[in-house]
Amino acid sequence: MKKKNRIKKNEDFQKVFKQGKSMANRQFVIYMLNQPEEKEFRLGLSVSKKIGNAVTRNRVKRLVRQVFLEEKDSLKTGMDYIVIARKPASEMDYHEVKSSLLHLFRKTKILKPGVRRESAIKNT
Repeated sequence: MKKKNRIKKNEDFQKVFKQGKSMANRQFVIYMLNQPEEKEFRLGLSVSKKIGNAVTRNRVKRLVRQVFLEEKDSLKTGMDYIVIARKPASEMDYHEVKSSLLHLFRKTKILKPGVRRESAIKNT
């Protein structure tokens, strides 16, 4: 992902945590904050040391980034997203991570209306 699409600063994280809305499932927590002045969405990732060693944490972050990259066109723009990984995420493969995050996307209604995803087309 491009640098302009990342949330890195602590103050940006804190703003999303305090002012944004959150939704969770067993594997991930997602915080969202509407940022109308932004043209694209930004993504922040938080993977605790409780998840595992550095290799495991980086793998989880890579998988989450890849899902957001693939679903970029179907996600609402002008939003800040922070994804916090929970312990079960460390043992998931890519398809499980994608399925879990898509579940959260549907739950939070952050998918653009009327956009058909490839995964939905394949399953029909």
